[in-house]
Formats: sequence, structure tokens, C-alpha cells
Amino acid sequence: MGVETGHIMATNGKIRNRILIADDDPLSRRMVEAFLIKAGYEVVVAVDGIDALHILTAENSPSLAILDWMMPGLEGPQICECVRAHLDRPYVYILLLTARSEKNDLLNGLQSGADDYLTKPFDAQELRARLHVGQRILDLQASLIAAREEMRFQATHDLLTGIDNRSVVIDAINKESSRQVREGGSFGVILLDLDHFKNINDTWGHLAGDAVLKESARRMTQALRRYDTLGRYGGEEFLAVVPSSDGVGTLALAERIREAIQSAPVTTADGDVPVTVSCGVAASTASDRLDPPALLHLADEALYRAKELGRNRSELAASMDSAHSVLSSDAAPIKSL
Repeated sequence: MGVETGHIMATNGKIRNRILIADDDPLSRRMVEAFLIKAGYEVVVAVDGIDALHILTAENSPSLAILDWMMPGLEGPQICECVRAHLDRPYVYILLLTARSEKNDLLNGLQSGADDYLTKPFDAQELRARLHVGQRILDLQASLIAAREEMRFQATHDLLTGIDNRSVVIDAINKESSRQVREGGSFGVILLDLDHFKNINDTWGHLAGDAVLKESARRMTQALRRYDTLGRYGGEEFLAVVPSSDGVGTLALAERIREAIQSAPVTTADGDVPVTVSCGVAASTASDRLDPPALLHLADEALYRAKELGRNRSELAASMDSAHSVLSSDAAPIKSL
């Protein structure tokens, strides 16, 4: 394909947004390219409509495009329609460059998906102003997307540690329980509680306590498998959901986490803080299926036993008649608080 690229620096040393020029007329194309290079854009050139569409639908496509209306292969409005059909792609601000001046033609161009148009022969200052408008719109869109992603992150993550929050990890338990009803198999949970955390806050201060929580979450995450789910359950408590694992396997994973936590003190601005964790482990298996509330109850009982036996240890729950509940297709999920 006839594609040319240029990496051009603006006079202030910064590269502006990449921009596509698609025009089969060499003279017109060179005039626009020279203007954009002088303005500091990184220029990508296509010599026909098919080239232009390939560039605009590829990864890392330019966010700005100037398309000639009449081109071999595909015309400018056809390219607009194809680009707008890819709703999952980043938005491209498209400016149609045309010799047409009839109102109906221009309306059709805008209806095809173009954001703006400029008639030939173009005025350099007018082109600069229209590109400035396009860049402002793209910047605003980027800000809105960033704000949306930040809101989404805050809704699903613990802001101190960066791991999943309580609602997400509870949802993970409910999903594993539903999957077990459909497919069988096993899964486990680990309820973890940092030992003597109140003493850490009282001795080293709350900022050191925050540092301990963040570093502990990091070590837990590194010890888990990539498809396990870890969430902050509340305060100094954490909850891990362990798919495709029975009690023994989940217990082994809990021990790996426990060893990672105690492997070294947590360095804080107020000194090195030794940290240990107690773990309560429970599993729902094919032969002993438990609904989510019963599973968490057993894990909590196991955690209590680990605390009673001296802390810094992992305990595996045994099924209790009072907590046992065989799963059915309409087993009640846990409701997140």
C-alpha cells in the first residue's frame, strides 16, 4: 500500500497528535502535508481511500484525519461510514476536504460521519482553526474517558491498597458457587487477618498502618495465582477466592501467603514493622458442597481457631452440621454490604 509516515517535532520540541492525510492528488496532498509539518503534527499519508481505511482501523491509528472527498478505492464519505461502524475503536476526528460547495453534498458528508469539512482551495488559517477545534474535542473526550475509568476503578477497588473491594470479592464467591452448581469441581476461600494490627497503629502510627496494609496486599497478590481474586474484606481483613482448588490446595496457598507476609518487616517512614497474618481456610468440594454464607462461616471459624492457637498460622475448616448447606440451583448468594 502507498503509505508514508513522518515524525515531526514542533518548534517547542513536542510532537503533536498524529494526523492522517488521504488524498490522491500529489500537489494538494503535499500542500496540506507541508502545512501540518510546519504546525508540528506527526503526519501519516495515504494515497487512496483503501489505504486510508486500513490506517484508520489499525491499532494506534491517528486521532485526526483529513480526507479528500474524491479518491480511488473509497471516497471520503464512505471511509467515514466505515470508521464510524467500529464503535469499539477510539474516536477519530475527521475533516473532509472537498471542492464541492452544494449544501446537500456537504450535509451528506456530515451525515456519513465527518465532523467538519473544508472547501478547496483551503485557507491555511481556517484549516488551523478547524484542527484546533478537533483537538479540543479529542482532549475533552480523553478527559471524560479518564474520569469514567477513575469512577469505575473507585467503585470496584479499595482505594488504599488498590486491590478489589468487598463487593467485588463477594461477587467472585457467588460466581464460583454458581459455576460449581453448573459444572461441579471445587473452590476455596481464605480469610486473612493481620495479627495485632491495632498494636501496629498504636505503636508506629496510622500512616505506618496504612503502609503495612498496602505492602501486605501487594505480597498477597504476588503469592496468589493470576486467576484468584483478592479483596479487602474490611479493616485489616482480606478475602481470597481460589477457583479449582480443594481444602488441601487452598491451605497450601494460604501458607504461601502467610510466609510471604512474615518474610520481611514492612519498611515505613516510622521504622521497620514486623507483620504476620492468620488465615482461615474453607473449601466447597464436589462431595461437600457449601453455599457462600456457609463457606464464609467455616472460614471465619477456622480463622478464629488460628488466632486462638497463637496466630501466624493457617487453619483448615472442618464441615459442621450447623454451617453445612448443600448447594441447589437456587442457593442464595451473599449480599454485599
